[in-house]
Amino acid sequence: MDAARARKIADRIQQVVAEMLERRIKDPRLGFVTVTDTRITNDLSEATVFYTVFGSEAERADSAAALESAKGLIRSEVGRQTGLRHTPTLTFTHDPLPDSARHLDGLFAEARARDAEIARRAETALPAGEADPYRKPAEESDLSEEDEDEPAEQAGRSAT
Repeated sequence: MDAARARKIADRIQQVVAEMLERRIKDPRLGFVTVTDTRITNDLSEATVFYTVFGSEAERADSAAALESAKGLIRSEVGRQTGLRHTPTLTFTHDPLPDSARHLDGLFAEARARDAEIARRAETALPAGEADPYRKPAEESDLSEEDEDEPAEQAGRSAT
C-alpha cells in the first residue's frame, strides 16, 4: 500500500472521529476530548486514534470507557465516509504527549528560575583569590631590583 494514501486515509479518519465526538456521540461520560493523531497500518486493517482529555484521571477513565462503548458507531461512520471496502478496526489510545510537554515546560521554568538566581548572586560576588589571577610582565624598575637581589640569594645558597 502506498504510504501517502495511508496517510490521507488516516487524516480522513481523524476528521471523521473528531466530528463524531463533537456532534453525534452524546455520552455523558465523554469529557473534553481532542483527537490529536491517527495512524493506520499499511494494509489499512487497523487504525489507532490518539486522543487527549482535558481534566482529571477520573475524567480520562470515563472518556476512555465512553470511547470504547461508541467504537462500533464511530467505525461504521468511518467506513461510510471513507468508502473503503474493509473498514479498519479502531483502537483508541490516550496520547501522553501533552502531559510530557507540560512536565517539560515546568522543568524549563524551574531551570530558568535557578539561572536567574545564579545570575543575581554573581552580580555581587567577589573572586576567591586576586581580582586578576594572571601574571603580567613587570615594569623595568621592578626587574632591576629583582636582578640585584638574585646574586645575593644565589651566593647564600652555594655557601650552604
